[in-house]
Amino acid sequence: MDYNNAYKRVNELKKFYKHLAWFAIIAGISLLNDYSGHRNFHLSLFNGSILLLIWGAVLVMKAVKLFIFNADWERRILEKELKKDKAPINF
Repeated sequence: MDYNNAYKRVNELKKFYKHLAWFAIIAGISLLNDYSGHRNFHLSLFNGSILLLIWGAVLVMKAVKLFIFNADWERRILEKELKKDKAPINF
């Protein structure tokens, strides 16, 4: 992996972990608000669960892209396809 690709990957990981931290903070506040007797503020949209569900789904998709379908996966698939023995088509 060259420097530019490594730099890009580190930035993507940094953004992902930042989003994950914000998700954990907001989810924690929402859960504390739901389970405490005090209703300091009320999140609309089914007490914020739909918002957290959508945000969680987006984070899962980003995680799959970052950790499963990354450049190594793409390189392995490309090498696998190149190793296949395809007979040329004779016209």
